[in-house]
Amino acid sequence: MSGDQLFLGIDSGTQGTKAILFSTRQKKVISEAYAPHELIENNSGKKEQEPSWWTEACSKVINEVLKTPGSSKEVKAIGVSGQQHGMTPLDGAGRVIRPAKLWCDTETVSQCEEITMKVGGPEKVVELIGNSVAAGFTASKILWMKQNEAENYQRLAKVLLPHDYINYWLTGEQKTECGDASGTAYFDVKNRSWAPAILEAIDDSGKLSDCLPELVESHVPIGKISQKTAKQFQLSPDVIVSSGGGDNMMAAIGTGNVTPGVVTTSLGTSGAIYSCADKPIIDPKGELAAFCSSSGHWLPLVCTMNVTVSTELTRALLGLGIKELNQKAASAPAGSEGLILLPYFNGERTPALPNAKATLFGISAINYTAANLCRAAMEGATLGLRYGLDVLRQQGIVPQEIRLVGGGAKSALWRQMVADVFNCSVVCPKSSEAGAMGAALQAMWCFLNETEGPASFKEITEKFVFLDESTRSLPEKNSVAQYGEIYQRYLELNQLMTPYSI
Repeated sequence: MSGDQLFLGIDSGTQGTKAILFSTRQKKVISEAYAPHELIENNSGKKEQEPSWWTEACSKVINEVLKTPGSSKEVKAIGVSGQQHGMTPLDGAGRVIRPAKLWCDTETVSQCEEITMKVGGPEKVVELIGNSVAAGFTASKILWMKQNEAENYQRLAKVLLPHDYINYWLTGEQKTECGDASGTAYFDVKNRSWAPAILEAIDDSGKLSDCLPELVESHVPIGKISQKTAKQFQLSPDVIVSSGGGDNMMAAIGTGNVTPGVVTTSLGTSGAIYSCADKPIIDPKGELAAFCSSSGHWLPLVCTMNVTVSTELTRALLGLGIKELNQKAASAPAGSEGLILLPYFNGERTPALPNAKATLFGISAINYTAANLCRAAMEGATLGLRYGLDVLRQQGIVPQEIRLVGGGAKSALWRQMVADVFNCSVVCPKSSEAGAMGAALQAMWCFLNETEGPASFKEITEKFVFLDESTRSLPEKNSVAQYGEIYQRYLELNQLMTPYSI
């Protein structure tokens, strides 16, 4: 690649939108920006956002990263990472019908059960799509709208995922790719196609098939930016928008997780642990999400719904800043003197406890302290991710190294805790914005495929993804043994939550 070429990566998450501008000549991010989102929620499990909030946030961060004079003219391609599973319903004119129901929305638990039973039960669902119809996935949200908002459903002409909607805003094209599509629960990951049996279970009229966007492969662009987008941001009309993908798929790319052997763990609002595979890895129990990747492979993944949710709520309760939370947690011993928090504030996907509530066990007059509460919030979230790691291990995936991303990864205490609970070396990439970084690198991959012929994603990530060795944490023998015992107690306590699994 001659001269400098800039690639814009956007990561639209639950809490906000981030953007980075990556320079191939300097081999680094040269500018970044962030804009927060609001959230519509209630006590019955509703978690929604207006898609216009996403595009308004995108406009802010794009303008911010392109502030340097002349930079907009050097941008070659844009990639978009988005929160997975969100239902974004559009009418025939491409207008949003209602707020998007998000991945963390649990109002649709009964619809999950209904779809599963109509198809023939959990085993039949896994046989058909390689996944379960989990709470949070898109399928149940569509059925919920059909049953609860008949007029809105009647207007439905297209269902997009959050990153698809942002791509639509940028290009005018209504398309999707296999990685994010595999989190809908109406997509067959083995054959990389829509799943008619699930669509029929949602609506036997055949309407839904016409509401699905065109599928494109990961290396194929969605299209060029629209004239409106080019004018708004003073970009060249030749800028392409890559297929993009879900936040986990993009974070995999941003951490160099594009070939088998690497495992990425995210300490974000939710938690995820995943690896690259050359073939679909199907879990008969349905606990493992057998997703496609956004790099042309598969991405076996386990998701938990409460990670920094746990620490942020604890921090707010105690009136602490992030630094103070870490200090208090560090002052408490491993195991929080017997306190164990099952942090199911949003219910839980893995283990499958969608109706569970957060529960604090082992309280005594001695251990009920702010320091122990802070540490228990971190430990509870980490124990949940350890459960996810065990699900991966049961499918033959053995991590040699954990690449850690997300807001929680900035905490040295939390990194060490992950190393000890997982009994595995932990390290962070130099770019802390793995989703946006992955989106920028996928945009580069797509651009090279379009302009120079087939490009190797492995070569791209080896050239541009760097690890921050100052963050590496190695497991400590005594702590590994102690957390092993605590983890067994955690598993026993989870059994008490079984009544909340349906």
